[in-house]
Amino acid sequence: MKDQEIRAALDHHWAASDANDFAGEHQIYREDAVLEYPQSGERIRGRSRIGASRAAQPNLKRFTIRRIIGTGDLWITEYVLTYDGRPSYTVSIMEFLDGKVARETQYFSDPFEPGPSRAQWVERVP
Repeated sequence: MKDQEIRAALDHHWAASDANDFAGEHQIYREDAVLEYPQSGERIRGRSRIGASRAAQPNLKRFTIRRIIGTGDLWITEYVLTYDGRPSYTVSIMEFLDGKVARETQYFSDPFEPGPSRAQWVERVP
């Protein structure tokens, strides 16, 4: 699969995620895909289980993509995942096999106030 095709599949995936279109969101995964959340120690095996776990979440969620980079079989998406109005800065690392995601690892970080010791060198970003 060419990089342009993978990028288009990623754009569709994240747009479907933002729209709570669970069927569209999970088209990108292989049947035997593995999803890991290292911070909570969770591993979910299989596209159907990944989809079911996400559909079961009661939170209102929104996805704001900051950037997508990658080539070949390795792609990284940096985005803000907002649950019920609370942002979490997130990185998704997707490994593709035969044009579908075989493995995804997601890392989450809550926002925090900047340290005063570096204030003189800092430019605030939205």
